[in-house]
Amino acid sequence: MTVWIVLSIIAVVLSPLVWLRPSRSQSGRMAMRMEARRMGLAMQLIPQEWPHWLPTEPPSPCAQYHRPRTARDPDVWVYWQMAPGTWVNQWREPCADARLQAQFETLPADVYKVEAGKQLIALYWAEKGETQVLERIAAVLKALA
Repeated sequence: MTVWIVLSIIAVVLSPLVWLRPSRSQSGRMAMRMEARRMGLAMQLIPQEWPHWLPTEPPSPCAQYHRPRTARDPDVWVYWQMAPGTWVNQWREPCADARLQAQFETLPADVYKVEAGKQLIALYWAEKGETQVLERIAAVLKALA
């Protein structure tokens, strides 16, 4: 009887430690983020106000993968993915730049937004997929930087 009491007390004491262990999806995301860092990308969670006209509202905060830009006078633009393969600007006009469109076609369907500022190029992503998806994302960001 005392063995059962001791075991139950130990179980009650150790049970909160199980809550501290990350879930499988959290562990997968952490591994993806570490791999992105090895590829030269930076990652942060950014709160976003998404346009009201998107068919489904992406999460906020959202994972932003970015890298610095290297051009002296870079162009500034923002494109959202309305549907898989359909990229539009803030006025919902389709992407007309053939160079950008060729790069956007290689991105997965769970990329919500790609934006280029004066200092960095950023991509907002749901972080689903394997390392091959991350490699495609890194290649696009490198090509557009």
